[in-house]
Amino acid sequence: MAAAQGQRSDGAGEMDGSEGKVADSAPPPFRAAVDALRGARLRPEIEIDPTRAPQRLAPYAYALEAAVVEGEDDLADGRLVLLHDPAGHDAWQGTFRLVTLVRAELEPEMAADPLLPEVCWSWLTGALQSRGLSAGEASGTVTRAGSHYFGGLAERPPASQIEIRASWTPREGPGGAPDTATHLAAWCELLCQVAGLPPVTPGDGSVVSLPQRRGPLSR
Repeated sequence: MAAAQGQRSDGAGEMDGSEGKVADSAPPPFRAAVDALRGARLRPEIEIDPTRAPQRLAPYAYALEAAVVEGEDDLADGRLVLLHDPAGHDAWQGTFRLVTLVRAELEPEMAADPLLPEVCWSWLTGALQSRGLSAGEASGTVTRAGSHYFGGLAERPPASQIEIRASWTPREGPGGAPDTATHLAAWCELLCQVAGLPPVTPGDGSVVSLPQRRGPLSR
C-alpha cells in the first residue's frame, strides 16, 4: 500500500523538499494535517505521490496526485489539494479546504447515460458520508467530454472522458486539524469507483460502479 510523502511547494505550505517535512514555522494544525496525509494507508491499486501545490489560493497548501493502476494501465487519475488559512475564509466557513480533480476514460455508452453526472457526484458524497466525514460548503462540477479523431488519427476509436472537480470544508478536530487521512481514503475510493473498481465495502447495494475499463487513460 502507498503512503503519501511531503514535498516543498515553493513557499505555499512552507514544505521542506529535502526532508519531506513541514517547516517548524507552519501552524501546528497544518503540520498535523499534512502528517496525516503522508501516513495514510490506501488501497493497493492506488499509486500516489506529492506534487507542486498552488501558491496563491491560501497561505499554506499541500498537494497529492494519484492514479488507479492495473498492470501498466492508468484507469483513472486525480489531484487532491489541502489548503489552510489560519485566519479563516468566509467562503470556506473554516480554516481548511480540500480541492480535488478526478478524471477517467469511459466507454461511449456509459458516457451517454443522462444520470452519470448525478451518480458520480453521489460517489463523492457517499464516500465521505460512509466514513462519518463532514463536507461543509461542498461544491463542484461533473463534466463529460467526447473526442472523435480524423486525418492521421482516424484509426483511433472515439473516446469519452468524465471529469469531477470539487471542493469542501472538512470538519476540524479538537486540535484544529481535520481528519485528512480519512478524507484521503474517501477521495481514493471515489477515484477507484470512477475507474470501475468495486467499492471496499462489498454488498452495499446503494453503490453503483462503472464497468471495468479495458485500456489506459488517454493523456
